[in-house]
Amino acid sequence: MDNKKALTLFKDWEETLIWSYLDGYSGTMISDEEGQSAIISNGDFSFCAGFPNEELLKALDIKGYRLIAPFNEEWQLLIEKVFADKAKKLLRYAIKKEDYSIFDKAKLNSYIANLDSCYEIKLIDKALYQQALSQSWSCDLVSQFKSYEDYHNLALGVAILHEGQLVSGASTYAVYNKGLEIEIDTKREYRGKGLATVAGAKFILESLALNKTPSWDAHDLRSVHLAEKLGYHLSHAYVVYEVEV
Repeated sequence: MDNKKALTLFKDWEETLIWSYLDGYSGTMISDEEGQSAIISNGDFSFCAGFPNEELLKALDIKGYRLIAPFNEEWQLLIEKVFADKAKKLLRYAIKKEDYSIFDKAKLNSYIANLDSCYEIKLIDKALYQQALSQSWSCDLVSQFKSYEDYHNLALGVAILHEGQLVSGASTYAVYNKGLEIEIDTKREYRGKGLATVAGAKFILESLALNKTPSWDAHDLRSVHLAEKLGYHLSHAYVVYEVEV
């Protein structure tokens, strides 16, 4: 299926991971021969559109873990049929895609200014890219890119360091023509200290400086709360299936 046809099937999805594929940056797509059904996969996510198609679901290359987003209830029922007890139904939360003007830059800068002096904030360079990639809690900050060169040319990342070690970060999960999808992670023992707020604020400001929209999709209500603190607005909840095989 060419992208023009895919645009028709996915036109009602406001998902940056879909846009990233359609804009030619990352991801894959499988479809039926008639062009009536398709699934776009990008990172840990797969998005199902068109007529529900059992063979497409069975053809997904799932290595361990995948979040599958159905377009409608018919796709939901088919996912439950195909994956049975391997599929866990969850809610994620879409954040509105809005103009740059929603962000209060003074407030974002105030979060950064209040960072405790025991921490250092830096943009992710090659050494920090390698450090993030080497740890399970932080690898998603950079792992969607095939190399540091790829990351450096396309992405943006912010790291918070404690005694020279990465403890929190905000980075690019996917790239599309108009913006960057944000990924925020904090090492477990450093959570609850406001570091995610600082990293997120810095990422947003750096994105705006590049005229890139910093896009957000929330995995739970805590993530929604952080997004709203930084200036975003909730759009709606949507169903995904966490599939482990």
